[in-house]
Amino acid sequence: MTDDLWRRDEIESPCTNICQIHPGARICIGCLRTGEEIAAWSRLSAERRREIMADLPSRAPRLRDPANRPSRRRER
Repeated sequence: MTDDLWRRDEIESPCTNICQIHPGARICIGCLRTGEEIAAWSRLSAERRREIMADLPSRAPRLRDPANRPSRRRER
């Protein structure tokens, strides 16, 4: 038997299994992708997925940006 029988072509993914969209930044707090990117991930080309993954580190500050924090005050 060869190893090829058990080999699978897995799609590269930055998923960390912490799947929660930040309400202000509108990106996943685990992998930093948008909901649209997550939904389309399996249909994207390998090149497009790599482009997105290269951009992910630059998105991390959006999670800490005070402008993206949900307001605790209600609108009157």
